[in-house]
Amino acid sequence: MGFRIKVTTRKQNPLASLKIFPLSKHQTSSLSTFTIQNPHVNPNREAIPANFPPHSPQKTHLVPSNHMTQETKTSHFSKQSTPFAQPDLSHVIYSNKIITNYIRAGDLGSALKVFENMTIRTTVTWNSILAGYSKKPGKMKEACELFDRIPEPDTVSHNIMLACYLQNTGLDAARVFFDKMPVKDTASWNTMISGFAQNGKMGEARKLFLVMPMKNSVSWSAVISGYVECGDLDSAVELFEVAPEKSVVAWTAMITGYMKFGKIGLAEKMFQEMPVKNLVTWNAMVAGYVENDCSEDGLKLFRKMVGVGIRPNPSSLSSALLGCSNLSALHLGKQIHQLVLKSPLYHDTTAGTSLISMYCKCGGLEDAMRLFHEIPKKDVVTWNAMISGYAQHGAGERALHLFNKMRDEGMKPDWITFVAVLLACNHAGLVDLGLQYFDSMVRDYGVEAKPDHYTCMVDLLGRAGRLVQAVDLIKKMTFKPHAAIFGTLLGACRIHKNLELAEYAAKSLLDIDSASAAAYVQLANVYAAKSRWDHVARIRRLMKENNVVKMPGYSWIEVKNVVHEFRSGDRVHPELAFIHEKLKELEKKMKLAGYVPDLEFALHDVEEEQKEQLLLWHSEKLAIAFGLIKVPSGNPIRVFKNLRVCGDCHRAIKYISAIERREIIVRDTTRFHHFKDGVCTCGDYW
Repeated sequence: MGFRIKVTTRKQNPLASLKIFPLSKHQTSSLSTFTIQNPHVNPNREAIPANFPPHSPQKTHLVPSNHMTQETKTSHFSKQSTPFAQPDLSHVIYSNKIITNYIRAGDLGSALKVFENMTIRTTVTWNSILAGYSKKPGKMKEACELFDRIPEPDTVSHNIMLACYLQNTGLDAARVFFDKMPVKDTASWNTMISGFAQNGKMGEARKLFLVMPMKNSVSWSAVISGYVECGDLDSAVELFEVAPEKSVVAWTAMITGYMKFGKIGLAEKMFQEMPVKNLVTWNAMVAGYVENDCSEDGLKLFRKMVGVGIRPNPSSLSSALLGCSNLSALHLGKQIHQLVLKSPLYHDTTAGTSLISMYCKCGGLEDAMRLFHEIPKKDVVTWNAMISGYAQHGAGERALHLFNKMRDEGMKPDWITFVAVLLACNHAGLVDLGLQYFDSMVRDYGVEAKPDHYTCMVDLLGRAGRLVQAVDLIKKMTFKPHAAIFGTLLGACRIHKNLELAEYAAKSLLDIDSASAAAYVQLANVYAAKSRWDHVARIRRLMKENNVVKMPGYSWIEVKNVVHEFRSGDRVHPELAFIHEKLKELEKKMKLAGYVPDLEFALHDVEEEQKEQLLLWHSEKLAIAFGLIKVPSGNPIRVFKNLRVCGDCHRAIKYISAIERREIIVRDTTRFHHFKDGVCTCGDYW
């Protein structure tokens, strides 16, 4: 008759005491495999040294179960130093380590080979393989079959299967399995609660949470985080305040929630009161600042984080670099680049992609391109960042060439890729080619057209003057147009002075967003271009009556790591007298060279001389004049504007670049303009 061997040791040698139990009939057919359980050893514990070799199965000396001879079977029961015959358990421990390492590395196949050749298996062995299946999508059937084969599944086995159900079959099947579990520990309840919370089923998550017998900090954190994720901040606050155990996860979730709802002061207060902070906490604060248009505060906190010795991860760097992009803080962005070069993140794809995006948005296109070629492993986000960068800078042909190279290298484009491709066609005036890409996007690549794609197409057609075709495209959309589409159409109507379609676009935009300042301002600009000053006055009255405030235009420039901001007609900058003197000097030289102010862009009903003065003091001209004074000769001047650069400024900057023999880079809300020797890279098409 066969025997089942069960280890019953405590902390002594695992071979010191063995209990032998008879095997059932179906188990006596093969004595090649044994199951050993140790109830006093935590089956979750991984006794694997950090330097354990991950690929060394050849050292195991295991006998395949299907080739086990009678002599081999007997040798496992040969008497050694113990009164009872017992197998050599060192092989089991060693094989378990190898299996665990293979599972960690994601190599389930190699783990299974070791598993199949083992003559003795512990419950830890079975659980390790089960965990391997649970990490592989689409392996639910195999996991179930393996689970059914485990001689004595423990709570860990059931918890692994529960997680497997959640990942592969959804909440309903997981709940059925959970209800049938013979024993549930706190981890079982937490797994199920987390499953509901992560899927937005907070009603179910709360019901389980209230009836679970023993709650720990993980339980509280899961429900609090779930409420934050689904946007129920009040319930999250209510639970957090009564939680007896507040883990760093719960604190961080609350910070994320406050930032998500724009309650920056409360997030700051919580951050200061936290007893323990981890990297995720710092990241939540930095990202929250950046997402709430407080990039300067975010970058200050990022500096502090690095200063206190916390090593940033790709998420930290992404937020900091996005902050640099928002502020056009190229100098700090380069410092972060140096930080990356000195860290293990040097070869990290996410960090490299964030750097590419930062350089593109701060005007350093060539730096971005060099970095792109240095990244050894590029994902679709990396390709998208570089294609978008080329598109923003008006390098349409380079963007499309890179798109073709991306396809040739087997990288499948996604919907964001096509937004970048359509932008490239838009900024280069490649209307027909853009239409071809738009049609092939669905037909050849299976990418569904989203609102962003339609916005690009309306802009592409509108800038080219094909306004009726743009309106037809809007009417053919399969979903309700959003505000940006009509805003884009309205901007095109302004360029081409089409008053009838401008009124249609403005009305449609106000139907969607009655407080849209862009609808009023753009329509007023069209009326002003037609010298319909009575209509301009009417629009301004309506804005006042409806409490609609126009976003003020401003420009900024970074000089010696300090950002200088200018508004049109600025009266506060400490060096304004020198700036005005420089502008008057430039105005004389420009007029001698043939420049004539375009009074159409002085949107006020005043005398021509006053209009010229208003145009001369536009924010981008003030910033450029300051740059000419402060930025050393030979260095490009980089200016950034929160609105679209006006037509008169665009014309004037071309003259300035030739007169001063300086490269001037201007980024507005739409794209980059590179001015050099009297020419702009946009070809006057923007």
